[in-house]
Amino acid sequence: MPEESNQIHVIGIDTSCIESFFEAKKIPIFKAERITGPKRILDSFKIWLKDKNIKNHKFEFICTDKLKDFIALLKKKEKKTIVFSGGDPLWFGIGRLLIQNFPLSKLYFEPAATSFQLAFSRLGKPWQNTQWISLHGRDFLPFEKAIKKFPSSLVVLTDSNNGGAKKVYKLLKSLELEGKYDFWTFERLGYLNERILKISCTDDFPIDLDPLHLVILFQKEKPLASSEELPLFGINDSVFLQNSDCPGLMTKKEIRVQILAELNLPKQGIIWDIGSGVGSIGLEALRISPKLKLVSIDKRIGSKNIIEENARRLGVNPSLIIEDEALNILKEKRITHNFIHPDRVIIGGGGSKLDLIIKEVLKLINSACIIVVPLISLKSIPKLESILKSKVQKLSISQHQSYRGISIGEDIRLSPLNPVFILKGEIQ
Repeated sequence: MPEESNQIHVIGIDTSCIESFFEAKKIPIFKAERITGPKRILDSFKIWLKDKNIKNHKFEFICTDKLKDFIALLKKKEKKTIVFSGGDPLWFGIGRLLIQNFPLSKLYFEPAATSFQLAFSRLGKPWQNTQWISLHGRDFLPFEKAIKKFPSSLVVLTDSNNGGAKKVYKLLKSLELEGKYDFWTFERLGYLNERILKISCTDDFPIDLDPLHLVILFQKEKPLASSEELPLFGINDSVFLQNSDCPGLMTKKEIRVQILAELNLPKQGIIWDIGSGVGSIGLEALRISPKLKLVSIDKRIGSKNIIEENARRLGVNPSLIIEDEALNILKEKRITHNFIHPDRVIIGGGGSKLDLIIKEVLKLINSACIIVVPLISLKSIPKLESILKSKVQKLSISQHQSYRGISIGEDIRLSPLNPVFILKGEIQ
């Protein structure tokens, strides 16, 4: 319970039971001299007073909708004050502003369920693993960064003055992810006229969308497109199963297409994909040249299962998938005899051991071969070039920078992908 020294008692309200809430809190309420809160809550409180025929208690009422004016009035004269707040006042609520302006000794907080907790309860879904972002007074970059990590669910606290839910939907669509997520809007949660909608296209948005709304995205649980429906190559990133502990960490479509072009894939032969991650480059290579024999190597635990699932999604069959450190595999010659001499090699990752991996790869090449090494930094290139020059006849390097169009209202912003340098060696 708040002590007498706590001049400001901040009470979160779950508006789904607002009348019984006032009844339950009437003891601290009637000790107060001043009642404050959003207009919608103050209006409900005044109706409750009228229904209870309470006329002999004189409150000073202050609306919190204009926050600067509210804080100034609160500071002007100390009174025993109740501050009503929707949900949890310390979760994107008025609590932060009060803490900035008053000592903690004068504040006492009682939270209620947040709007997003109410939203999950309406759909009967657990929320302990959900992620959330706020777009109030912010641009849309936080949303873009969050959704690119492919969360299973994402709460978006929208800003109705900056496009609200509709703008979030347009951005999701411009990222080519509208097919991956179910899009829900929640308006006036807890009020008698609350409204919950599942949005499938821009035409689904009501013309009277209430400013008091939020958005929740849920990953769709639906059958993936069959491999026959996918393009030959240049497959969207969202098609691939990714590592749950590092979502988004894969070679993006634009760079995959360039790497596949640099490989000049033969109709037959052996291709190694070292540091293959989710397997995207090597697996797309098999769609272009189905008679190739693919060896995928990645050190991450669980990568073999992910590559196998992505192979199924793309309708291809890698010949060998090895889950271990590439340097150990090469030194110990653990690639079976049928696949030991590659015709094409992609080397991604490798870290500080990349130069050693390249040295081991060169030892096992005994015919014409193309080696492609995508890099995110120029720092290691001189060292790698000196190693490759010992065996390759033609060496080249190129930089690739791609941008994706992101919808911002009626306009488009170009969002950059990380630049990639491609080191290519040709052995004739």
